[in-house]
Amino acid sequence: MCSNRLARHNTRKLLIGDVGIGGDAPIIVETMTKTPTIDVEATLAQIKSVADIGCKLVRVAVPDKDTLSVLPEVVAGSPIPVVFDIQFIPEYAISAIEAGASGVRLNPGNIRDIGAVREIAQLAKERCVHIRVGVNAGSLANEIKNRFGGITPEAMVYSAETHIGILEEENFSNIVVSLKAYDIHITLSANRLFSERYDYPLHIGITEAGYGSEGVVRSSVGLALILNSGIGNSIRVSLTGEPEDEIRIGYSILCSLGLMKRGIEFVSCPMCARCRVDYLSIVRDAYSMLRNIDKPLRVAIMGCEVNGPGEAREADIGLAFGKGKAVLFIKGEVVESMDKDIAISTLIERIKDMV
Repeated sequence: MCSNRLARHNTRKLLIGDVGIGGDAPIIVETMTKTPTIDVEATLAQIKSVADIGCKLVRVAVPDKDTLSVLPEVVAGSPIPVVFDIQFIPEYAISAIEAGASGVRLNPGNIRDIGAVREIAQLAKERCVHIRVGVNAGSLANEIKNRFGGITPEAMVYSAETHIGILEEENFSNIVVSLKAYDIHITLSANRLFSERYDYPLHIGITEAGYGSEGVVRSSVGLALILNSGIGNSIRVSLTGEPEDEIRIGYSILCSLGLMKRGIEFVSCPMCARCRVDYLSIVRDAYSMLRNIDKPLRVAIMGCEVNGPGEAREADIGLAFGKGKAVLFIKGEVVESMDKDIAISTLIERIKDMV
């Protein structure tokens, strides 16, 4: 469910498989498989894993000729639409479309055969397959960088326009665009500039964001700035790590901005000397047990009596710990006072009843 808090840039709406993108469709969260695609069993297991926690669309790399033979099997076994990621060799896009893909991603930086792009557009139009024009700062063509004085927002948009122009000449408009860089400001400016010129849906992200907390912070800041500009119809949190983390963090970003209500919204305090329980372990355990719940629910777990009762009262359900005790609130009302040792098990049971 989308909030009206942020005005969204109006784009055309496309259908990728059975998933809407752009227009009045909700912002979707997607990822990319990180297994060798030719290992179909592992690839499909990863796709199912991310689909189970809310991934709506998955991108799968086609790195070599041997992989082409398994593409139909990947499409047939996937519970969500598959977009095959094509680099360097445009003929792979033809094979991907023939395999039943919902879409193909083309990189203008390394797929530059105009005739081949026209052929891809013609087949994609016949099969009702979308094409993602995916521009990455790291693979911009040298002549474009020379023309614009390096990697700039204008250079990235111009790169996208080279393919968009070819596709439009073929009367092909089933297009999604992405403009990604490691640099947050370049990425933001490129997406703003593109949105001023076109109404194609935008997939957004900060590419090569990094590992661990640094990658999470960079992705979160970049995506928040772009989304807060009303731009973005699909997001990916690009991390060196598991794709499941990308999905969970993506949804957290959308919920934090008020663009979606989904899953548990945790309210917990930063801890201080007033806390008389093993608070960090308590919150970790609760988060682990509740993180895969889809129903929107605000849960507060507070460590002391200063802000605890107030925050717990404002949540759908909350605990406020004190001296050896915990008070349980539901919808603003005190419903139970209990020993601290049974507080979390009681909270979990109550939440299960609510969802």
